[in-house]
Formats: sequence, C-alpha cells, structure tokens
Amino acid sequence: MKKGLFITFEGVDGSGKTSVLKGVNDLLLKNGISNFIITREPGGSKITEKIRSIILDRDNIEEDIKTEALLYAASRRQHLVDVIIKRLEEGVHVICDRYVDSSLAYQGYARGIGIEEVRKINEFAIGSLYPDLTIYLDLAPEEGLKRIMKNRENPDRLDVEKLSFHKKVYEGYEEVYKMFQGRIYKVDAKQDLLSVTKDAFNKVYEFIVQNEKR
Repeated sequence: MKKGLFITFEGVDGSGKTSVLKGVNDLLLKNGISNFIITREPGGSKITEKIRSIILDRDNIEEDIKTEALLYAASRRQHLVDVIIKRLEEGVHVICDRYVDSSLAYQGYARGIGIEEVRKINEFAIGSLYPDLTIYLDLAPEEGLKRIMKNRENPDRLDVEKLSFHKKVYEGYEEVYKMFQGRIYKVDAKQDLLSVTKDAFNKVYEFIVQNEKR
C-alpha cells in the first residue's frame, strides 16, 4: 500500500491557519479528494490535548522555555504515535496545523534556545518524519496580533506575548523557510481569506494529485 502524504500548515499567530484549513478541507472534498484527515499541534489526541492545555494556559507564566520546548516535543511524539504514523501507513494523507517548524521558529529562534538545539530535541521525537509539503502563511506579526485581538475571545499564553516576541517568531520562520525551501510553499496571507484559501488549496491539491499518479 502506498503511504499517505504528510502536509503541514505554518505561520505566526493570527495568520489564519485554522480558517484556511477549514476552507482547504471543504475544497478538497468538493474536488473528489476524501482520503485525508486534518489534525493539529499541540494536540490531536487524548494525551496531547492535555499537554496542549498545560503549554497554552495563560496562568502558567512561570513555564521555563526549555520545559516549553520539551513539552512540545513530547506532545509531538505522542501525536505521531497516536495519529500521524498510523494514518500515513494506511495510505491516508495527513494535514496538520503546525508541526516541527513551529518549534524551530518559536522555541528555537524567538525564545533564544537555538534552532539547531531545538531541531535535535525534535529529531529525537520524530526521527526522520518531516513533512512532504509545508504551506507557510506569510503574514507580518503586527497584522496577526490585530486579527487575534479582533477575533479571539480567549487568547492563549502565546497570543498575549509582546509584539517583540511575535516579531522574533516571524524572523524565525524566515530562517526556517531558508533551511527548507524545497518543501515549504509560501502563501501571501495579507490577501483576503478566499484568496489565501484558494492559493493554499491549489498547491495542496496539485501536490496530492501529482503524487497519486506516481
């Protein structure tokens, strides 16, 4: 049986990943592709959703930056075991809201632990399982924070970080993009939601169709 494709969506807080993913889901189904699931990180299974609640709880202001990085890696490992690996081996395409690139940008670069250090932590967790394709929603952090304040009723611990932190996250994503340009497709997320969704969908659809023909 042919393995499924692993596709991830990345971007700064407020870049619109959740809304775009919903639109991509609907368009894939309308265009005859149904052998896929959509999941998220941190979270995606029973144990990992509990870890998510610890990581993002606004009351956990004393959370150490290395603890944060390790919690993300632990959640990622369990998510792989519970969901991702099984479905890929069944030939199902897995589309995930965030994955290892988030840790490289947030904990590696923005928190100052170091991209290579965080990469090593995560490679212990994921082995060689990097995405086949990553859709990166490129949006200035200032705009992302505006969207968060306007649209989210309960911002999480990372949402309420200072603008200086979110700027570092953006810089981190640009570094990650340089490292993995072969698999990362950049989408201009300043566009209206419909345009961003169509751009992301077109790339995902083309990628799936081309690989299924092989």
